[in-house]
Amino acid sequence: MVFWIIVTLLALSVAALLALALMRGRRDAAPAAAYDMQVYRDQLAGVDRDLARGVIAEEDAERIRTEISRRILAADAKLNEEGSNAAQSRGPTVIAAALAAVAVVGGGMALYTRLGAPGYGDLPLSLRIETAEDIRESRPAQATAEERMPATPDPQVDADYAALIEQLRLAVADRPGDLQGQRLLAQHEANLGNHKAAYEAQRRALDLLGDEAGASDYSQLAEQMVMAAGGYVSPEAEQALQEVLRRDPSDGPARYYWGAMLAQTGRPDLAFRIWEQTLRSSPPDAPWSQAIAAQIEDLAIRAGVDYEPPSAASTRGPSAADIEAAGEMNAEDRQAMIRGMVDGLSNRLATEGGPPEDWARLIGALGVLGERERAAAIHQEALTRFADNDAALARIGAAARSAGLIE
Repeated sequence: MVFWIIVTLLALSVAALLALALMRGRRDAAPAAAYDMQVYRDQLAGVDRDLARGVIAEEDAERIRTEISRRILAADAKLNEEGSNAAQSRGPTVIAAALAAVAVVGGGMALYTRLGAPGYGDLPLSLRIETAEDIRESRPAQATAEERMPATPDPQVDADYAALIEQLRLAVADRPGDLQGQRLLAQHEANLGNHKAAYEAQRRALDLLGDEAGASDYSQLAEQMVMAAGGYVSPEAEQALQEVLRRDPSDGPARYYWGAMLAQTGRPDLAFRIWEQTLRSSPPDAPWSQAIAAQIEDLAIRAGVDYEPPSAASTRGPSAADIEAAGEMNAEDRQAMIRGMVDGLSNRLATEGGPPEDWARLIGALGVLGERERAAAIHQEALTRFADNDAALARIGAAARSAGLIE
């Protein structure tokens, strides 16, 4: 309420100054007839001075006085007429002043209701930080977030692969102390999109590892927890991220999710700093770099930062060298690397299209990820697009054979 009183008084003060300027300008402007009368009076005085000095004769002086007096009478009549018109024209001036007041007061309030936040209390920096801390401390737990997630359909996978996964589950259940089994189960559950089962298996693996657990072990746990909660970083996931960053402060995925957590809890300023630093220090093709690049401009607006994004990261997709290098990585790193590039390439081909080399590259990458059905769909679409191009069909066919889609 105090805010509105102050703003209204300021607007009325500005309107009053405008009205005063309009009224004063008209009041200070003297009519032209008044200047004429002054000139004629000076001329009469000049006639008397010339007569006293003997410059003119009495008859000439009388004739000149008569003519000047006639002009004075005419100027006086004109002055009275202008005074009457000025009184009549004061009304439009008053109306103009009133319109100016309405424009200043009403226009200012209308602009504030559009650009401001009516009814929103003042939030000094200290209060905003305190509010963000309260949000962070009271946010839902992992289990609550998972309960709010909509049901997802079971993934469509190859029957042989599904049978192998079921055997793995039974074997791990019989041997809960098998570290390698828990890690394999976590990996394959993640491949199937069973993120809760994946992080539960990874958590059991961490229990078995104890003090020997590394940053990548906790990173996998945190990522699967976030995925299970639909991108929400719960307090439990935050604890896992803390373990990652304690062991490796430069871990890209952990820094990405830590920034996401800060943004979700009302600290976009801190989130922007972490993401901006991570984006500058990470390879442009890293999956977390692409995720940050897609969101950092919006985050900068929320943080009140004038941000100039770097040149866009390449979205050409994984090359043959990329896929070969991925084969030398462990399963977790390989999947993270290829999936980030695959998603970028897939989105570009869906919206902009591309040469047959890119379609072949996407089919091969999907084969590495084990997404045979998606690779088959991309293969069929590519065959339709390049039906009249034998060279393109040969390249796409080679990629399909490499992915195991055709003999």
